[in-house]
Amino acid sequence: MNQYEIMFIIDPILEDEKKEATIETVKEIIAADGEVGKVDVWGMRKLAYPIQKKNEGYYVVIEFAAKTELPKELDRRLRISDNVMRHIIINKDEK
Repeated sequence: MNQYEIMFIIDPILEDEKKEATIETVKEIIAADGEVGKVDVWGMRKLAYPIQKKNEGYYVVIEFAAKTELPKELDRRLRISDNVMRHIIINKDEK
């Protein structure tokens, strides 16, 4: 299994329950085919540039271990999510 890290920005106008539900959904997707590691919730941060006319976002970073197919599925599901504004998945094993 490879080591990965995902950072995603949740829409800041969502209620706290929906933000937590989005984080849990991502963790469930990862847990289905991999292992969830450290979850680091950064909270509200100012964006470098406006996204969807918003200047702030709710940042979350999750480390996980998985096979190579999981990041592709995770990327596909986050692209269609209305709650996630941006995301990036990094393979920590590659140098």
